[in-house]
Amino acid sequence: MVLIREKINQLTDKKVWLAPLAGVTDKSFRTICKQCGADVVVSEMVSADGLLYSRERSIKYAQFTEIQRPFGIQLFGSDPLKMAKAVEIILTKNPDFIDINMGCPVRKVIKKGAGAALMKRPEIAGKMVSEIKRALSGVHLPVSAKIRSGWDKFNINVIEFSRKLEDSGLDIICFHARTKSQMYSGHSDWSLIKKLKENISLPVVGNGDIRTEEDAIEMFSTTGCDSIMIGRGAIGKPWLFMEIKKVLKNEKKQDIDLKEKFNIIKEHCLLAIKDKGETLAVREMKTHLSNYTKGFNGSSKIRNYVNRSFNMKEILKTIEGLYSE
Repeated sequence: MVLIREKINQLTDKKVWLAPLAGVTDKSFRTICKQCGADVVVSEMVSADGLLYSRERSIKYAQFTEIQRPFGIQLFGSDPLKMAKAVEIILTKNPDFIDINMGCPVRKVIKKGAGAALMKRPEIAGKMVSEIKRALSGVHLPVSAKIRSGWDKFNINVIEFSRKLEDSGLDIICFHARTKSQMYSGHSDWSLIKKLKENISLPVVGNGDIRTEEDAIEMFSTTGCDSIMIGRGAIGKPWLFMEIKKVLKNEKKQDIDLKEKFNIIKEHCLLAIKDKGETLAVREMKTHLSNYTKGFNGSSKIRNYVNRSFNMKEILKTIEGLYSE
């Protein structure tokens, strides 16, 4: 019990997490965010059914490197027993913790009864936690769950839902303070993070609308959350972790210059090529590459070029021109 408590503290004592984002937080981006100061990173969603019925195809999403530790693997599914069996498979990858996706609002996940659909079925969600904890008996790995406020504004049940998970043995709550119906629109309700923290004893990792170091400090101070999680705010801006960590350490705020930012971008691209090969890396990094060009004069034309190009060398040369002005 002492050992797992120490592990939980290592994950939640004023830490800054990179949120799991399907199609975004792959191995190369997690490495870049880690190098920029992210304390905790989590895999993209890994399907429990996929692990059970097409292991080789699904297990690739659970790959990580030692530099990424502490590293969590996020599973999604709707059947508690299948989720527990998937955990037994995932243990072969030796993660530092297991995360359960109970917040994804995407239709193809919802229609399978997984992700945010579980917030409408707290009994199943609770059983899922207890079955996973049973599968981890003797292993001493923490289990977290990524949840939302509720299904929609008329069905906000985050407090009751979290209590059910706590009673079932969950160790950490990662709370994105939006409803399923909001998807990624509107604003996250940080007052609910504060309310959740006041009503459960589990560590709470606050998530939603952190785009600057000021946002990070404000979330800590206004909600009382134990740690914070950054998702879309880090896309095109992985150095955000660096900026936040400096402020949390009470170091003097100092803007990162354009040259340093470009070096981070270049390293990201090289890691992606090393991992996937140039053709696949360019195709799968379009979201990142487009976001790296935002905020500059004439950047829309640059993004059009980046989205049409399949030559990473030329893309980097174009982006370097932006970051040298």
